[in-house]
Amino acid sequence: MTALRRTARLEHRLTRPTASLAELDVAARIVLDSELTTLLVSPWLVKPAARLLARTPARLGTVIGFPNGGQVAAVKAFEASTALEHGATQLDVVLNAGALASGDDEAVLNDMLAVVEMAHSALATCGVIIRAGPVSEELLRRACRLAARAGAAYVVTSSGDEPASSTVEQARFLHGIVGGHLQVKAAGTFTDLSQIAEAAAAGADRISTSFSAELAAEAHAWQHPATTPASPRADVGAAAR
Repeated sequence: MTALRRTARLEHRLTRPTASLAELDVAARIVLDSELTTLLVSPWLVKPAARLLARTPARLGTVIGFPNGGQVAAVKAFEASTALEHGATQLDVVLNAGALASGDDEAVLNDMLAVVEMAHSALATCGVIIRAGPVSEELLRRACRLAARAGAAYVVTSSGDEPASSTVEQARFLHGIVGGHLQVKAAGTFTDLSQIAEAAAAGADRISTSFSAELAAEAHAWQHPATTPASPRADVGAAAR
């Protein structure tokens, strides 16, 4: 594994419909203790997450039009605006797969632009989840081209529930399409360090999963093999109190 690939950004996901405030506190501790780059949460958790991550280097992301992307552009724009007001610094928007399958590229592009341009105006980053369900390789290629036209920073393999093996293959496929133009985020169910390393080797610039504390610590050690012992844990509840 090259030093370059070890620098893939690691993101802890907490986007399950039943995710609670108690789980958010645990997730924030995992992100800060293991120096993960980003915490990605459901929209309703953005405001409390922003309090927990205040004055830390961690980025705060959320999902827009999640999980299926069928909302109209105005609804996605409102959702994005609210998330940014609440403290999000990264948005992952699900494309309109129905419009894509219908050949309405203009609708797909305008749907993306509604969120991407709003993110840019707030100095936030934005990526596009280009696969909310089974689609052909040709549709994925079109989706990537449209994401690039919209000004997205990266494309995301799926909504995050795919197994590690299929996520790695999807990352490799997308990297072959957009490598050098857009980054690729591998979002899936990674349960051990070897799977994360495989995703990075396949071309993933960002890796998103629900980390356990142990897996996050292993991933941090893999990325920083020569670092000094970790500093004492940050009190992530201090900002909220």
